[in-house]
Order: sequence, then C-alpha cells, then structure tokens
Amino acid sequence: MFDLVADVERYPQFVPLCRSLAVRRRTTDSEGREVIVADMTVAYKFVHETFTSRITLDRPKREILVEYLEGPFERMNNRWSFRATGDGACDVEFFIAYEFRSRTLGLLMGGIFDAAFRRFAAAFERRADQVYGAQA
Repeated sequence: MFDLVADVERYPQFVPLCRSLAVRRRTTDSEGREVIVADMTVAYKFVHETFTSRITLDRPKREILVEYLEGPFERMNNRWSFRATGDGACDVEFFIAYEFRSRTLGLLMGGIFDAAFRRFAAAFERRADQVYGAQA
C-alpha cells in the first residue's frame, strides 16, 4: 500500500478531483528518504486550482508526509501511516488539515473538498483492489 500511495503520477487516474499531477523533481534527503516536489491540479466544474507540495517518502517509518508549498491554500498538510496487520494486510491512517487562503474560495470549495476527502479513502481502496487484487 505504501507503494500505491507513493505512486503520485497515477493519482489523476483514480483520485477524486485530481485532474493532473506533474513531478517537478525527485531527490533524496540527508536521512535517505525520497523527496518529491509535485504540482497537482484539482478541478470541479468551473474551478481549477493548482498547488505545489513536497512529498517525503519515509519507508523505514512507513510514513508519507505531504507539506504544502504554494497555491490557493493558507496551509495544507497530510500524513499517511501504514501498519502491518498480518500476511499481506495493513492498516492505513490518513490525516489532512487545510485552510484556503481566500475566504471566497473556502466557501465555494470547502464543502466540495470535504466530500472529496471522504471519498478519498474509498478511491485508494478500489485502486488497491485493481493493483493487488481484491481480498476475500
């Protein structure tokens, strides 16, 4: 599941509202973690917004940290944590906190984003079933 979430280039194929994702660069930090800087464009009806994030893939800790760099938000951070639960299974925890820079955009998009994030987990579960096969 870590690899599925880390495969950010495929997000436009299955993540709600994600219309495109372009990786600006991939590096390795001083602790040996892969760091990706990427632009994601989200769209709903007539609203299109692009934001840039730094994604840190920490395989030893089984965490993916996403830090907001620029775009329509005042702040946005999220974290994925993975905990093995048995043979070929794991628990996935997803946390996100965000605030739009513009009050108008927040009023317009806030409810849409809240609904999209609720569907977010289901989209990743469906993607896992497609990639790894559904478990009985």
